[in-house]
Amino acid sequence: MSGLQAQDSACSLDKPSKDVVATETKPKKRICCACPDTKKLRDECIVEHGESACTKWIEAHILCLRSEGFKV
Repeated sequence: MSGLQAQDSACSLDKPSKDVVATETKPKKRICCACPDTKKLRDECIVEHGESACTKWIEAHILCLRSEGFKV
């Protein structure tokens, strides 16, 4: 019977708890303060050239925000 208990405890170690998963993906900053470099480039480009000409900077900013844990 002790072999069965060992299997159960080993299986529970394979799966992270929901609390651990939630804290790993939670952003550490507010979205307005995250990625200031890409935000500045994106905003300047949009003001000067319009949104359609700045997809490269918009995508770069979105990727940066996602790397910070935001779901955008």
